[in-house]
Amino acid sequence: MFGVSREDVRPITRERAAAWVRNLGEHPHAWIIEIQGACAGEIRLDRVDQHDRRASMAIGIYNSALLGRGFGSEAIDLLLKHAFGPMRLHRIGIRVLSYNERAIRAYEKSGFVVEGREREAAFVNGTWHDDVMMGLLDHDFLQRRASG
Repeated sequence: MFGVSREDVRPITRERAAAWVRNLGEHPHAWIIEIQGACAGEIRLDRVDQHDRRASMAIGIYNSALLGRGFGSEAIDLLLKHAFGPMRLHRIGIRVLSYNERAIRAYEKSGFVVEGREREAAFVNGTWHDDVMMGLLDHDFLQRRASG
């Protein structure tokens, strides 16, 4: 989830599942990604700043069999339409582990551009990894939608 490796995935307990549902239900800008009636993941806007009209995005597809089938891209597109439409945000940022090339490609497909790299920012499975910072501005998103 959210760029971690398969080694980091642990079975979820009933208590952790209940806490996840409770937290997601209380989050003002979080949505379940549902595929064929089943929960496949989540997408959310965090750190929404109405003054600067910006937020960060997080997405997780929990079933690896569903990766690469466009569900995440569709969820991102729906979120961006909402963020740049009714919410009137100007900028969405995202951080992704540098080894998560599938996610980076998906974000680029959605219009995000690489804005920088934070070296050795995440310690995963005993190894340091870089974070790639990406961003998308409302006018870039709207221009892409108008042209294609």
